[in-house]
Amino acid sequence: MQNSNHVQEILTPEIWDQVSLNLLVKMISEFMYEEIIHPEVMEETANFTLYKLTLNEGKAGQEICYQFKGKKRLMDSYRIDPDTIHCVRNGRRDRALKPIQFLLDIQQTVGIKPLTTGHLIKEYNNTLLADAHILHKKQKQSVEDLIDMDYGELEGEMEGHPWITYNKGRIGFDYQDYLSYSPEQKKRVKLSWIAVHKDYASFHSVSKLEYETFIQAELGIENFDSFLELLKRKKVEPIDYLFLPVHEWQWNNAIIQYFTEDIAQKRIIPLGEGGDDYLPQQSIRTFVNTSDKSKHHVKLPISILNTLVYRGLPGERTVVAPTITEYIHSIRDQDSFLREECRLILPGEVASVNYDHPYYSQLEGAPYQCLEMLGSIWRESIYSFLDEGEQPITLASLLYVDNAGKPFVASLIERSGLSVDEWIDKLLRVTLPPLLHFLYQYGTVFSPHGQNTVIVLKDYVPHRLAMKDFVDDVNVSGEPLPELLHLPKELKPILRSEEPEGLCQFIFTGLFVCHFRYLSDILDIYYHYDEERFWLSLRETIIAYQSRFPELKERFQLFDLLKPSYTKLCLNRNRMIDYGYEDDDDRPHASKFGKVKNPLHLHLPFIKEKVNA
Repeated sequence: MQNSNHVQEILTPEIWDQVSLNLLVKMISEFMYEEIIHPEVMEETANFTLYKLTLNEGKAGQEICYQFKGKKRLMDSYRIDPDTIHCVRNGRRDRALKPIQFLLDIQQTVGIKPLTTGHLIKEYNNTLLADAHILHKKQKQSVEDLIDMDYGELEGEMEGHPWITYNKGRIGFDYQDYLSYSPEQKKRVKLSWIAVHKDYASFHSVSKLEYETFIQAELGIENFDSFLELLKRKKVEPIDYLFLPVHEWQWNNAIIQYFTEDIAQKRIIPLGEGGDDYLPQQSIRTFVNTSDKSKHHVKLPISILNTLVYRGLPGERTVVAPTITEYIHSIRDQDSFLREECRLILPGEVASVNYDHPYYSQLEGAPYQCLEMLGSIWRESIYSFLDEGEQPITLASLLYVDNAGKPFVASLIERSGLSVDEWIDKLLRVTLPPLLHFLYQYGTVFSPHGQNTVIVLKDYVPHRLAMKDFVDDVNVSGEPLPELLHLPKELKPILRSEEPEGLCQFIFTGLFVCHFRYLSDILDIYYHYDEERFWLSLRETIIAYQSRFPELKERFQLFDLLKPSYTKLCLNRNRMIDYGYEDDDDRPHASKFGKVKNPLHLHLPFIKEKVNA
């Protein structure tokens, strides 16, 4: 029985109880934030609030009650005390440790369909299994082991999306796939290569980058020539084909099954492995070259369902990826603030190959996953932009806390020699101004969540910013701004066009809700660094930028990041209630439900008091 000894070593009662409790805490706090559950306040003191969540079991009509203590935080969020969670069932009160039982208990009250619940149980079990492996590893290391870790290696220490509760569901991976391909296992892989016929495949690149020169550099001359010889032995014309890397899982689980005719008709010809080693990053489908760090990072479709979507590559976006890169680079390159003061790094998606499925591409309303199965995007290596002494880390790494309760960010602060206030001020002044400038001046936003946002450190201090992943996450204003008149026509149907609040949401939700909401809590727990101080510093950073560019006053009002509240975007609610596991022709988007108070608004008491002082 394969891996039986290994899985027993990992899945001990102690580890299982701990990861289960951690997930239950996350579910309660995030479901409260998204207003999926509505616990009743039983007692309120200066230090905590006692909550009671009453549920009806349904079939027997018996009442189930969860009780726990928590602390109300800014941004309508909650910190739940894990040691206080109890469940009263059939008149018996016990500690609550089972997140999947909690899901079943809330199912009818919340209105989760049985089909959705069944798939969620699978995703939660997969998440718990991954969390057990992560905890087993964390028990043997401290945060100090991460402090000088290489960028590509550090990615493998992360623990998934901080907000989505089923963040490592990975439907499609079996256990051996998990051990072989998940980021936290940090197993180096070699990419396989195929030849794809130009009747169905197309190569796209930024200006002055030619296919043969580019692919030769990525493969190496020896491999390139050997693949050409293989095609000749197959009695086909090499000039009719493009070379394309594929992930081993995708070849076995998608390409052979869905492109069978293409293989039979020699439209797809397997060539063998490339020579370089790669490490998977948190997105699972992006790979860093560890044999030659100057070579491009590679983004490949892996058709598993994880978080909200299948991890494919949308064909229409793959085709225009280099054009998006040239557009984003042109903004930076002609703007002295971005280019010289911020020294913003924008690792571009400079080349791509897309292969259209011969039948799904003709099917109107085809499930989106069927149009994202075969292609590749090459992104410039973050290492190629670094100066001497610079160290890149993803913003997500600042949320890492070791098994002893010490945050990664605390070790960086200690090594830097700065105070907490000074270090956080540096972080905000590195992160915010470039993002604000793209928004206000050019009506263009990235999605600056923890994986896309890279902080470049120098002497453990935030020094400058890098933003990546343009093809999926660049969006533009729907307002008729003069700066958008030069948007390339081929991008207009591809890039999402948003009204002002929708555009601001990429910063407000992507950065403030999805990252700073957690970072501020970590700082509060470890340093007793009040949330109010954090959000006031963030507000002052925005005000400082606005003071620097008073000519953009109308844009500050149009794209108002300081207004009292924003529409609440919900990620767990999307899967659990609104979308389920439908297989539509478009990727699911975050659900909208209610409002979230903006901690940057002037009239919040702590802001008003500080400003008046």
